[in-house]
Amino acid sequence: MFGGAERGTIALTERSEAFPTHALDLMPASLPHAGYKFSTRDFIALARPYWVSDDKARGWLLLLSILAMNLAIVWVNVRLNYWNNDFFNALQAKDYKAFKHLLLVFTGYAFGYIVLAVYSQYLLQMLQIRWRRWVTEVFMRDWLGGGTHYRIALLRGSADNPDQRIADDVRGFVNGTLNLFFGFVSSLVTLLSFLSVLWVLSGAFTLGGWSIPGYMVWVALVYAGAGSYFAHKVGKPLIRLNFDQQRFEADFRFGLARTREHNEGIALYRGEPRELEAHGRRFANVWSNWWSIMKRQKLFTWYSSFYGQLAIIFPFLVAAPRYFAGQIKLGGLTQTTGAFGQVQGALSWFINAYGDIVDWRATVERLHTFVQSMQQQRAGTEAVAHDDAADAIDLGELRLTTPDGRELLQCAGQRIERGQHTLLVGASGMGKSTLLRWLAGIWPYASGSGWRRPRGSTLFLPQKPYLPLGTLREVLCYPLAADRFDDARLRDALTQVQLGALVAALDETDNWMQRLSPGEQQRLGFARALLAAPDWLFLDEASSALDASLEAQLYELLLHALPATTLVSVAHRAGVVRFHRRVLALRAQGDGAASLGEGDAQALQAA
Repeated sequence: MFGGAERGTIALTERSEAFPTHALDLMPASLPHAGYKFSTRDFIALARPYWVSDDKARGWLLLLSILAMNLAIVWVNVRLNYWNNDFFNALQAKDYKAFKHLLLVFTGYAFGYIVLAVYSQYLLQMLQIRWRRWVTEVFMRDWLGGGTHYRIALLRGSADNPDQRIADDVRGFVNGTLNLFFGFVSSLVTLLSFLSVLWVLSGAFTLGGWSIPGYMVWVALVYAGAGSYFAHKVGKPLIRLNFDQQRFEADFRFGLARTREHNEGIALYRGEPRELEAHGRRFANVWSNWWSIMKRQKLFTWYSSFYGQLAIIFPFLVAAPRYFAGQIKLGGLTQTTGAFGQVQGALSWFINAYGDIVDWRATVERLHTFVQSMQQQRAGTEAVAHDDAADAIDLGELRLTTPDGRELLQCAGQRIERGQHTLLVGASGMGKSTLLRWLAGIWPYASGSGWRRPRGSTLFLPQKPYLPLGTLREVLCYPLAADRFDDARLRDALTQVQLGALVAALDETDNWMQRLSPGEQQRLGFARALLAAPDWLFLDEASSALDASLEAQLYELLLHALPATTLVSVAHRAGVVRFHRRVLALRAQGDGAASLGEGDAQALQAA
């Protein structure tokens, strides 16, 4: 990835060996496409990496421990089924001694069940948070690594709202996978354990001269099988509806967050009516899709409620003929109906878990398309990445295009030597900022030959600096760690850019993007450059919010304080020309693209 292999690059982020897996490696080399369908292969690709990671020993130990406890719970249920027979037979026989003994037996079973239930849930939550922490770390590193987050944002596609996918969908994937897995295993073991019990208890049933052994087993299989089939038919549309609902909710939440972040600009424009209109449109999608979910969920609830209520009385109806014929006692009736209920409940797992399966499948689909989008951006990056960095910038025959393929800029073999401060000029929209983004290693839409990026550390100062949440000390040192500089160094940097009034606020936490004016934010960016002292400093209209006098003072400061740093600037004011040794001009061509050529510094200063 861009910026990841250059020694000394300021934006370099080292990967912890505890999390060696890339989210980008989770998927096969296919790209996102419309109408994506869930596949088991996609699920395995998402789930497998944790179970072969450095944390696999703890993960497998927790998984097997929880599995053993669930099996023990099933064993307790089987024993309680036999206890049920003895208990009701004792009641029917009015056997008080057996009644007291069976109460003591039940107390032991109940206590064991409670202990198993508590610790199986406790260990399950422990496994959930460990797995989620691992996956979240992998996703965050790969989303933020090498500028992937920026390139994904350039394209509107299936990777909408990556914050929701990492924060919510990873949690839903981990929790849903474990809950469905243990639910399915418990149901399967319950089915196998109680089938033999029900087979013996149900006896044979004669119908039209035919003797049907273990008839209640066959009734339970037919009842649950038919119920599961119709449940899927009724509930299948909920899969797509839930997928869309997650997306619409995230879009609405993202819009509200943008309004909060840009409240000053909205207030200055008096743009509240337009914001209200836009939020209304986004919430209309939430509203409309929710109504579709309601209608389908109502139909599914009608079906599942009818199925569930019938399941309460159905085993009594099936077992009643043998009871009234005197073939079984009251205890046998309750044991039989209990065993039938366990078998029917196990076979009905699909119906009972259908809502969870729907949500889980939608989550898997969203994570799958997110990983594919990151994979696509990495593939595009590697296609234009060169490893042979040099002491100078060689532009060669570089061609830059927009994300949709329109040619933006054509270079013609220009070279920027170390120490040759260079100014890029040209009309707005020509591609000056895009060229700086390419030099910074975050613009992937490039082709051509003969180009090389500079060797050494780099720092990029955009027109609107990014100020992260945290103390002013952390904001000032970003992207470096705050503990790299002592207070005296930070005070000097703030004072040199005429922000001495902020020295007392170094340890204050605030929303600095709202507290500081645009001019103060840009001066903070110059202070960062003084602290980082990069080999190459790219300034994209980094002083546009300052007056000409202060702009000149800050450029003079950079040249004096950072003699080993090479400046590459984009600016529109003629006053900055004198701080650069060379001017490169972007000029429009007949085909709409721009060409890069030498500019006239004297003419610019005269203008």
